[in-house]
Amino acid sequence: MVFSSLFFLYAFLPLCLIATRLARTVKIQNVILLIFSLFFYAWGEPVWVFLMIVTVFGVWLIGLAMGASKSKAAAKAWLALAVVLCLSSLLVFKYSGFIFETINNVLGTSFPEPSFSLPIGISFYTFQTLTYIIDVYRGEAEVQKKFYNLMLYVSLFPQLIAGPIVRYSDVAEQIEERRVSFEETAQGIGRFLVGLAKKVLIANQAAKIVALTLESTRLATLDGLEAWIGILSFTIQIYFDFSGYSDMAIGLGHMFGFRFKENFNYPYVAKSVTDFWRRWHISLSTFFRDYVYIPLGGNRLGLPRQILNMFIVWSLTGLWHGASWNFVLWGVYYFVLLTIEKLFLLRFLEKVPALFGHIYTGATFVLGWVFFKMESMSSIATLLQRMFQPRSDFVTNRGVVLLQNHLIFIVIAFVLAMPLLPWLRSKKPLRRLFNTLKNKEPLYGICSSIIYMGILFFCTMSLVASGFNPFLYFRF
Repeated sequence: MVFSSLFFLYAFLPLCLIATRLARTVKIQNVILLIFSLFFYAWGEPVWVFLMIVTVFGVWLIGLAMGASKSKAAAKAWLALAVVLCLSSLLVFKYSGFIFETINNVLGTSFPEPSFSLPIGISFYTFQTLTYIIDVYRGEAEVQKKFYNLMLYVSLFPQLIAGPIVRYSDVAEQIEERRVSFEETAQGIGRFLVGLAKKVLIANQAAKIVALTLESTRLATLDGLEAWIGILSFTIQIYFDFSGYSDMAIGLGHMFGFRFKENFNYPYVAKSVTDFWRRWHISLSTFFRDYVYIPLGGNRLGLPRQILNMFIVWSLTGLWHGASWNFVLWGVYYFVLLTIEKLFLLRFLEKVPALFGHIYTGATFVLGWVFFKMESMSSIATLLQRMFQPRSDFVTNRGVVLLQNHLIFIVIAFVLAMPLLPWLRSKKPLRRLFNTLKNKEPLYGICSSIIYMGILFFCTMSLVASGFNPFLYFRF
Protein backbone atom coordinates (compact mmCIF):
# COMPACT_ATOMS: atom_id res chain seq x y z
CA MET A 1 0.00 0.00 0.00
CA VAL A 2 1.27 3.48 -0.78
CA PHE A 3 0.40 6.82 0.81
CA SER A 4 -0.63 8.27 -2.54
CA SER A 5 -3.27 5.62 -3.25
CA LEU A 6 -6.96 6.46 -3.06
CA PHE A 7 -7.60 3.51 -0.73
CA PHE A 8 -5.03 4.82 1.75
CA LEU A 9 -6.28 8.41 1.57
CA TYR A 10 -10.01 7.74 1.83
CA ALA A 11 -10.27 4.44 3.73
CA PHE A 12 -7.17 3.24 5.58
CA LEU A 13 -6.00 6.56 7.07
CA PRO A 14 -9.44 7.85 8.21
CA LEU A 15 -10.30 4.50 9.82
CA CYS A 16 -6.93 4.36 11.59
CA LEU A 17 -7.29 7.92 12.89
CA ILE A 18 -10.81 7.27 14.16
CA ALA A 19 -9.84 3.99 15.82
CA THR A 20 -6.83 5.47 17.64
CA ARG A 21 -8.82 8.53 18.77
CA LEU A 22 -11.47 6.28 20.31
CA ALA A 23 -8.81 4.38 22.28
CA ARG A 24 -8.60 5.57 25.88
CA THR A 25 -5.03 4.57 26.66
CA VAL A 26 -1.69 4.63 24.87
CA LYS A 27 -1.49 0.85 25.28
CA ILE A 28 -4.71 0.34 23.30
CA GLN A 29 -3.57 2.91 20.73
CA ASN A 30 -0.34 0.95 20.26
CA VAL A 31 -2.23 -2.30 19.69
CA ILE A 32 -4.52 -0.61 17.16
CA LEU A 33 -1.58 1.02 15.36
CA LEU A 34 0.25 -2.31 15.26
CA ILE A 35 -2.75 -4.07 13.70
CA PHE A 36 -3.16 -1.35 11.08
CA SER A 37 0.60 -1.28 10.39
CA LEU A 38 0.80 -5.05 9.82
CA PHE A 39 -2.24 -4.84 7.53
CA PHE A 40 -0.58 -1.95 5.67
CA TYR A 41 2.60 -3.98 5.13
CA ALA A 42 0.77 -7.19 4.21
CA TRP A 43 -1.43 -5.41 1.63
CA GLY A 44 0.88 -6.14 -1.30
CA GLU A 45 2.69 -9.36 -0.33
CA PRO A 46 1.26 -10.93 2.87
CA VAL A 47 4.00 -13.57 3.14
CA TRP A 48 6.75 -11.04 3.92
CA VAL A 49 5.03 -9.78 7.05
CA PHE A 50 5.99 -13.08 8.72
CA LEU A 51 9.66 -12.54 7.89
CA MET A 52 9.53 -9.14 9.59
CA ILE A 53 7.70 -10.54 12.65
CA VAL A 54 10.18 -13.42 13.04
CA THR A 55 13.15 -11.04 12.74
CA VAL A 56 11.77 -8.61 15.30
CA PHE A 57 10.78 -11.43 17.67
CA GLY A 58 14.30 -12.84 17.52
CA VAL A 59 15.84 -9.43 18.22
CA TRP A 60 13.37 -8.87 21.07
CA LEU A 61 14.45 -12.13 22.73
CA ILE A 62 18.10 -11.23 22.23
CA GLY A 63 17.43 -7.81 23.76
CA LEU A 64 15.94 -9.45 26.86
CA ALA A 65 18.98 -11.72 27.12
CA MET A 66 21.31 -8.77 26.67
CA GLY A 67 19.52 -6.88 29.42
CA ALA A 68 20.02 -9.83 31.76
CA SER A 69 23.71 -10.20 30.88
CA LYS A 70 26.12 -9.71 33.76
CA SER A 71 29.23 -9.04 31.68
CA LYS A 72 30.22 -6.86 28.74
CA ALA A 73 31.51 -9.91 26.86
CA ALA A 74 28.14 -11.66 27.09
CA ALA A 75 26.32 -8.51 25.95
CA LYS A 76 28.71 -8.20 23.01
CA ALA A 77 28.04 -11.83 22.04
CA TRP A 78 24.28 -11.20 22.09
CA LEU A 79 24.82 -8.08 19.98
CA ALA A 80 26.79 -10.07 17.40
CA LEU A 81 24.00 -12.66 17.23
CA ALA A 82 21.38 -9.94 16.69
CA VAL A 83 23.44 -8.32 13.92
CA VAL A 84 23.81 -11.70 12.19
CA LEU A 85 20.06 -12.34 12.50
CA CYS A 86 19.14 -8.94 11.07
CA LEU A 87 21.66 -8.92 8.24
CA SER A 88 21.19 -12.56 7.23
CA SER A 89 17.68 -12.01 5.86
CA LEU A 90 18.89 -8.88 4.07
CA LEU A 91 21.84 -10.81 2.64
CA VAL A 92 19.69 -13.71 1.45
CA PHE A 93 16.76 -11.83 -0.04
CA LYS A 94 18.52 -8.75 -1.40
CA TYR A 95 22.12 -9.71 -2.15
CA SER A 96 22.39 -13.47 -2.73
CA GLY A 97 21.58 -13.23 -6.45
CA PHE A 98 24.07 -10.38 -6.89
CA ILE A 99 26.80 -12.31 -5.03
CA PHE A 100 26.40 -15.49 -7.08
CA GLU A 101 26.13 -13.54 -10.34
CA THR A 102 29.39 -11.74 -9.54
CA ILE A 103 31.15 -15.01 -8.62
CA ASN A 104 29.99 -16.61 -11.87
CA ASN A 105 31.14 -13.63 -13.93
CA VAL A 106 34.57 -13.41 -12.26
CA LEU A 107 35.39 -17.12 -11.98
CA GLY A 108 33.51 -18.38 -15.01
CA THR A 109 31.46 -20.73 -12.84
CA SER A 110 27.80 -21.57 -13.29
CA PHE A 111 26.40 -21.64 -9.76
CA PRO A 112 22.60 -21.29 -9.68
CA GLU A 113 21.72 -17.65 -9.03
CA PRO A 114 18.95 -17.27 -6.42
CA SER A 115 16.08 -15.09 -7.53
CA PHE A 116 13.96 -13.90 -4.61
CA SER A 117 11.37 -11.19 -4.80
CA LEU A 118 12.58 -8.36 -2.57
CA PRO A 119 10.52 -7.85 0.62
CA ILE A 120 9.25 -4.26 0.55
CA GLY A 121 11.13 -1.92 2.87
CA ILE A 122 13.53 -4.61 4.12
CA SER A 123 16.54 -2.27 4.06
CA PHE A 124 14.69 0.30 6.18
CA TYR A 125 13.24 -2.02 8.81
CA THR A 126 16.51 -3.98 9.08
CA PHE A 127 18.38 -0.79 9.95
CA GLN A 128 15.71 0.22 12.45
CA THR A 129 15.91 -3.17 14.15
CA LEU A 130 19.68 -2.76 14.33
CA THR A 131 19.38 0.68 15.95
CA TYR A 132 17.26 -0.86 18.73
CA ILE A 133 19.71 -3.58 19.70
CA ILE A 134 22.77 -1.32 19.28
CA ASP A 135 21.17 1.48 21.33
CA VAL A 136 20.37 -1.05 24.07
CA TYR A 137 23.94 -2.38 23.98
CA ARG A 138 25.37 1.14 24.23
CA GLY A 139 23.09 2.00 27.13
CA GLU A 140 21.31 4.71 25.12
CA ALA A 141 17.93 2.96 25.45
CA GLU A 142 16.22 0.61 27.88
CA VAL A 143 15.38 -2.96 26.93
CA GLN A 144 11.81 -3.09 25.55
CA LYS A 145 10.07 -5.77 27.60
CA LYS A 146 6.82 -5.70 25.61
CA PHE A 147 7.12 -7.42 22.25
CA TYR A 148 4.18 -5.58 20.70
CA ASN A 149 5.82 -2.22 21.48
CA LEU A 150 9.05 -3.23 19.73
CA MET A 151 7.02 -4.64 16.86
CA LEU A 152 5.17 -1.32 16.64
CA TYR A 153 8.45 0.61 16.52
CA VAL A 154 9.71 -1.44 13.57
CA SER A 155 6.41 -1.78 11.68
CA LEU A 156 4.83 1.63 12.34
CA PHE A 157 3.33 2.31 8.92
CA PRO A 158 4.28 6.00 8.47
CA GLN A 159 7.99 5.11 8.25
CA LEU A 160 7.94 1.38 7.45
CA ILE A 161 8.24 1.28 3.67
CA ALA A 162 10.65 4.07 2.76
CA GLY A 163 11.81 5.75 5.94
CA PRO A 164 12.99 8.01 7.34
CA ILE A 165 15.15 5.63 9.37
CA VAL A 166 13.90 6.28 12.91
CA ARG A 167 16.25 5.39 15.75
CA TYR A 168 14.76 3.54 18.68
CA SER A 169 16.30 5.94 21.19
CA ASP A 170 14.49 8.84 19.48
CA VAL A 171 10.99 7.38 19.88
CA ALA A 172 11.25 4.97 22.84
CA GLU A 173 9.55 7.41 25.21
CA GLN A 174 6.89 8.31 22.62
CA ILE A 175 5.92 4.65 22.28
CA GLU A 176 5.25 4.48 26.02
CA GLU A 177 3.66 7.89 26.51
CA ARG A 178 2.39 10.52 24.06
CA ARG A 179 -0.39 13.02 23.58
CA VAL A 180 -1.94 14.20 20.35
CA SER A 181 -3.41 17.69 20.36
CA PHE A 182 -5.75 19.15 17.75
CA GLU A 183 -3.01 21.59 16.71
CA GLU A 184 -0.49 18.80 16.23
CA THR A 185 -2.98 16.77 14.20
CA ALA A 186 -3.70 19.78 11.99
CA GLN A 187 0.04 20.37 11.57
CA GLY A 188 0.48 16.72 10.62
CA ILE A 189 -2.32 16.85 8.05
CA GLY A 190 -0.78 19.95 6.49
CA ARG A 191 2.67 18.39 6.31
CA PHE A 192 1.22 15.19 4.84
CA LEU A 193 -0.64 17.09 2.12
CA VAL A 194 2.49 19.06 1.18
CA GLY A 195 4.30 15.75 0.74
CA LEU A 196 1.39 14.32 -1.23
CA ALA A 197 1.51 17.30 -3.60
CA LYS A 198 5.26 16.85 -4.06
CA LYS A 199 4.72 13.23 -4.95
CA VAL A 200 1.58 13.35 -7.09
CA LEU A 201 1.77 16.75 -8.76
CA ILE A 202 5.53 16.99 -9.33
CA ALA A 203 7.35 13.64 -8.97
CA ASN A 204 4.77 11.70 -10.97
CA GLN A 205 4.84 14.26 -13.78
CA ALA A 206 8.65 14.19 -13.86
CA ALA A 207 8.52 10.39 -13.93
CA LYS A 208 6.51 10.54 -17.15
CA ILE A 209 9.30 12.56 -18.82
CA VAL A 210 11.87 10.09 -17.48
CA ALA A 211 9.87 7.22 -18.96
CA LEU A 212 9.87 8.99 -22.34
CA THR A 213 13.63 9.47 -22.37
CA LEU A 214 15.64 7.17 -20.10
CA GLU A 215 14.05 3.79 -20.70
CA SER A 216 16.71 1.32 -21.87
CA THR A 217 15.02 0.79 -25.24
CA ARG A 218 15.23 4.52 -25.99
CA LEU A 219 18.81 5.29 -24.97
CA ALA A 220 20.50 4.46 -28.27
CA THR A 221 18.21 6.81 -30.21
CA LEU A 222 18.33 9.81 -27.84
CA ASP A 223 19.78 13.07 -28.99
CA GLY A 224 21.89 15.09 -26.54
CA LEU A 225 19.08 17.47 -25.60
CA GLU A 226 16.70 14.60 -24.83
CA ALA A 227 19.36 12.96 -22.65
CA TRP A 228 19.80 16.14 -20.60
CA ILE A 229 16.05 16.66 -20.28
CA GLY A 230 15.75 13.07 -19.10
CA ILE A 231 18.40 13.23 -16.39
CA LEU A 232 17.22 16.65 -15.19
CA SER A 233 13.70 15.23 -14.95
CA PHE A 234 15.04 12.30 -12.93
CA THR A 235 16.81 14.81 -10.67
CA ILE A 236 13.39 16.38 -10.08
CA GLN A 237 11.61 13.05 -9.71
CA ILE A 238 13.89 11.50 -7.11
CA TYR A 239 13.92 14.60 -4.89
CA PHE A 240 10.19 15.24 -4.91
CA ASP A 241 9.39 11.52 -4.72
CA PHE A 242 11.57 10.79 -1.71
CA SER A 243 11.29 14.11 0.14
CA GLY A 244 7.55 14.00 -0.51
CA TYR A 245 7.36 10.55 1.06
CA SER A 246 9.42 11.78 4.03
CA ASP A 247 7.08 14.76 4.45
CA MET A 248 4.08 12.42 4.41
CA ALA A 249 5.76 10.11 6.95
CA ILE A 250 6.61 13.01 9.29
CA GLY A 251 3.07 14.38 8.92
CA LEU A 252 1.51 11.00 9.67
CA GLY A 253 3.78 10.71 12.69
CA HIS A 254 2.40 13.99 14.03
CA MET A 255 -1.17 12.76 13.52
CA PHE A 256 -0.47 9.80 15.82
CA GLY A 257 1.75 11.60 18.35
CA PHE A 258 5.21 10.65 17.01
CA ARG A 259 7.89 13.20 16.17
CA PHE A 260 10.27 12.00 13.49
CA LYS A 261 13.39 13.96 12.64
CA GLU A 262 13.71 15.80 9.35
CA ASN A 263 15.12 13.79 6.45
CA PHE A 264 15.73 16.54 3.87
CA ASN A 265 16.89 20.13 4.11
CA TYR A 266 16.81 21.57 0.57
CA PRO A 267 19.78 19.51 -0.72
CA TYR A 268 19.76 21.11 -4.17
CA VAL A 269 21.00 24.43 -2.73
CA ALA A 270 24.12 22.80 -1.26
CA LYS A 271 27.46 24.54 -1.85
CA SER A 272 29.55 21.36 -1.73
CA VAL A 273 29.08 17.61 -1.89
CA THR A 274 29.79 17.49 1.85
CA ASP A 275 26.97 19.99 2.37
CA PHE A 276 24.72 18.01 0.02
CA TRP A 277 25.03 14.90 2.16
CA ARG A 278 24.20 16.88 5.28
CA ARG A 279 20.92 17.75 3.59
CA TRP A 280 19.99 14.62 1.56
CA HIS A 281 18.50 11.50 3.23
CA ILE A 282 19.78 12.72 6.58
CA SER A 283 18.58 9.67 8.50
CA LEU A 284 20.66 7.33 6.29
CA SER A 285 23.85 9.39 6.29
CA THR A 286 23.72 9.86 10.07
CA PHE A 287 23.02 6.13 10.53
CA PHE A 288 26.18 5.21 8.63
CA ARG A 289 28.13 7.90 10.49
CA ASP A 290 27.06 6.79 13.98
CA TYR A 291 26.74 3.02 13.51
CA VAL A 292 29.52 2.31 10.98
CA TYR A 293 31.97 5.18 10.43
CA ILE A 294 32.59 6.14 14.07
CA PRO A 295 32.83 2.51 15.31
CA LEU A 296 35.43 1.89 12.56
CA GLY A 297 37.51 4.68 14.07
CA GLY A 298 36.06 7.73 12.34
CA ASN A 299 38.57 10.57 12.18
CA ARG A 300 40.62 9.37 15.15
CA LEU A 301 43.19 7.05 13.55
CA GLY A 302 44.95 9.25 11.01
CA LEU A 303 44.18 10.29 7.45
CA PRO A 304 44.84 6.95 5.64
CA ARG A 305 42.52 5.07 8.02
CA GLN A 306 39.95 7.86 7.77
CA ILE A 307 39.91 7.53 3.97
CA LEU A 308 39.60 3.74 4.25
CA ASN A 309 36.66 4.17 6.63
CA MET A 310 35.01 6.55 4.17
CA PHE A 311 35.50 4.03 1.36
CA ILE A 312 33.82 1.29 3.41
CA VAL A 313 30.92 3.56 4.37
CA TRP A 314 30.24 4.80 0.86
CA SER A 315 30.54 1.35 -0.70
CA LEU A 316 27.98 0.13 1.85
CA THR A 317 25.80 3.18 1.17
CA GLY A 318 25.74 2.30 -2.51
CA LEU A 319 25.00 -1.37 -1.81
CA TRP A 320 22.25 -0.43 0.64
CA HIS A 321 20.39 1.21 -2.24
CA GLY A 322 20.55 -1.87 -4.42
CA ALA A 323 22.32 -5.13 -5.24
CA SER A 324 23.85 -3.89 -8.47
CA TRP A 325 27.21 -2.56 -9.60
CA ASN A 326 25.71 0.75 -10.67
CA PHE A 327 24.87 1.48 -7.01
CA VAL A 328 28.38 0.46 -5.94
CA LEU A 329 29.76 2.83 -8.58
CA TRP A 330 27.41 5.56 -7.32
CA GLY A 331 28.68 5.09 -3.76
CA VAL A 332 32.34 5.07 -4.83
CA TYR A 333 31.69 8.18 -6.95
CA TYR A 334 30.63 10.07 -3.83
CA PHE A 335 33.52 8.60 -1.84
CA VAL A 336 35.96 10.07 -4.38
CA LEU A 337 34.28 13.48 -4.34
CA LEU A 338 34.07 13.64 -0.55
CA THR A 339 37.70 12.53 -0.21
CA ILE A 340 38.86 15.26 -2.60
CA GLU A 341 36.82 17.81 -0.67
CA LYS A 342 38.26 16.63 2.64
CA LEU A 343 41.83 16.81 1.31
CA PHE A 344 41.71 20.31 -0.19
CA LEU A 345 38.64 21.25 -2.26
CA LEU A 346 36.37 22.16 0.65
CA ARG A 347 38.81 24.85 1.81
CA PHE A 348 38.89 26.25 -1.72
CA LEU A 349 35.09 26.29 -1.98
CA GLU A 350 34.85 28.27 1.24
CA LYS A 351 36.93 31.06 -0.32
CA VAL A 352 35.22 31.41 -3.71
CA PRO A 353 31.80 32.99 -4.39
CA ALA A 354 28.86 30.83 -3.32
CA LEU A 355 27.58 30.68 -6.90
CA PHE A 356 30.62 28.62 -7.91
CA GLY A 357 29.90 26.12 -5.14
CA HIS A 358 26.25 25.83 -6.19
CA ILE A 359 27.19 25.20 -9.83
CA TYR A 360 29.88 22.65 -8.93
CA THR A 361 27.58 20.76 -6.54
CA GLY A 362 24.67 20.83 -8.97
CA ALA A 363 26.84 19.35 -11.69
CA THR A 364 28.08 16.58 -9.38
CA PHE A 365 24.69 15.42 -8.15
CA VAL A 366 23.11 15.53 -11.62
CA LEU A 367 25.98 13.40 -12.92
CA GLY A 368 25.62 11.14 -9.89
CA TRP A 369 21.99 10.42 -10.74
CA VAL A 370 23.18 8.89 -14.04
CA PHE A 371 24.91 6.10 -12.07
CA PHE A 372 21.91 5.79 -9.76
CA LYS A 373 19.25 5.63 -12.47
CA MET A 374 20.86 3.39 -15.09
CA GLU A 375 21.04 -0.25 -14.02
CA SER A 376 23.93 -1.51 -16.16
CA MET A 377 27.40 -0.31 -17.05
CA SER A 378 26.48 -0.28 -20.75
CA SER A 379 23.43 1.93 -20.20
CA ILE A 380 25.50 4.30 -18.03
CA ALA A 381 28.10 4.56 -20.80
CA THR A 382 25.43 5.11 -23.46
CA LEU A 383 23.68 7.87 -21.52
CA LEU A 384 26.95 9.66 -20.71
CA GLN A 385 27.92 9.44 -24.37
CA ARG A 386 24.59 10.93 -25.42
CA MET A 387 24.96 13.73 -22.85
CA PHE A 388 28.56 14.76 -23.55
CA GLN A 389 29.73 13.56 -26.98
CA PRO A 390 29.55 16.37 -29.58
CA ARG A 391 27.92 15.26 -32.81
CA SER A 392 25.79 16.64 -35.61
CA ASP A 393 22.52 15.28 -34.19
CA PHE A 394 23.13 16.51 -30.61
CA VAL A 395 19.99 18.66 -30.95
CA THR A 396 17.16 17.43 -33.15
CA ASN A 397 13.58 18.52 -33.70
CA ARG A 398 12.48 15.73 -31.37
CA GLY A 399 14.53 17.16 -28.51
CA VAL A 400 13.37 20.72 -29.21
CA VAL A 401 9.72 19.65 -29.12
CA LEU A 402 10.32 17.77 -25.85
CA LEU A 403 11.93 20.88 -24.36
CA GLN A 404 9.08 23.12 -25.52
CA ASN A 405 6.53 20.78 -23.96
CA HIS A 406 8.25 20.48 -20.57
CA LEU A 407 10.52 23.51 -20.04
CA ILE A 408 8.05 25.44 -17.88
CA PHE A 409 7.42 22.41 -15.67
CA ILE A 410 11.16 21.72 -15.24
CA VAL A 411 11.92 25.34 -14.32
CA ILE A 412 9.02 25.55 -11.84
CA ALA A 413 10.02 22.24 -10.25
CA PHE A 414 13.61 23.35 -9.67
CA VAL A 415 12.38 26.66 -8.24
CA LEU A 416 10.11 24.74 -5.84
CA ALA A 417 13.11 22.66 -4.74
CA MET A 418 14.66 25.88 -3.41
CA PRO A 419 13.96 27.18 0.15
CA LEU A 420 11.45 29.77 -1.06
CA LEU A 421 9.14 29.69 1.97
CA PRO A 422 11.93 30.10 4.56
CA TRP A 423 13.37 32.91 2.42
CA LEU A 424 10.01 34.69 2.22
CA ARG A 425 9.44 34.29 5.94
CA SER A 426 12.86 35.85 6.60
CA LYS A 427 11.71 39.12 5.01
CA LYS A 428 10.33 41.45 7.68
CA PRO A 429 7.18 42.67 5.88
CA LEU A 430 6.16 39.16 4.87
CA ARG A 431 7.03 37.76 8.31
CA ARG A 432 4.90 40.47 9.91
CA LEU A 433 2.01 39.68 7.55
CA PHE A 434 2.31 35.96 8.25
CA ASN A 435 2.34 36.48 12.03
CA THR A 436 -0.65 38.82 11.78
CA LEU A 437 -2.65 36.24 9.84
CA LYS A 438 -1.61 33.47 12.21
CA ASN A 439 -2.84 35.45 15.21
CA LYS A 440 -6.25 35.90 13.58
CA GLU A 441 -7.21 32.34 14.39
CA PRO A 442 -10.53 31.89 12.53
CA LEU A 443 -9.24 33.56 9.35
CA TYR A 444 -5.92 31.70 9.42
CA GLY A 445 -7.64 28.38 10.00
CA ILE A 446 -10.12 28.97 7.19
CA CYS A 447 -7.41 30.01 4.72
CA SER A 448 -5.23 27.02 5.64
CA SER A 449 -8.18 24.64 5.29
CA ILE A 450 -9.06 26.00 1.85
CA ILE A 451 -5.45 25.63 0.66
CA TYR A 452 -5.14 22.08 1.99
CA MET A 453 -8.53 21.04 0.61
CA GLY A 454 -7.43 22.41 -2.76
CA ILE A 455 -4.22 20.35 -2.61
CA LEU A 456 -6.17 17.21 -1.75
CA PHE A 457 -8.67 17.88 -4.55
CA PHE A 458 -6.01 18.33 -7.24
CA CYS A 459 -4.02 15.32 -6.01
CA THR A 460 -7.16 13.18 -6.03
CA MET A 461 -8.06 14.30 -9.54
CA SER A 462 -4.55 13.49 -10.72
CA LEU A 463 -4.67 10.02 -9.15
CA VAL A 464 -8.10 9.31 -10.62
CA ALA A 465 -7.03 10.47 -14.08
CA SER A 466 -3.78 8.47 -14.14
CA GLY A 467 -2.76 5.10 -12.78
CA PHE A 468 0.92 6.12 -13.06
CA ASN A 469 2.06 6.34 -9.43
CA PRO A 470 5.57 4.86 -8.91
CA PHE A 471 7.56 5.20 -5.67
CA LEU A 472 11.31 5.04 -6.27
CA TYR A 473 12.45 4.11 -2.77
CA PHE A 474 10.08 1.15 -2.32
CA ARG A 475 12.66 -1.10 -3.98
CA PHE A 476 15.20 -0.35 -1.25
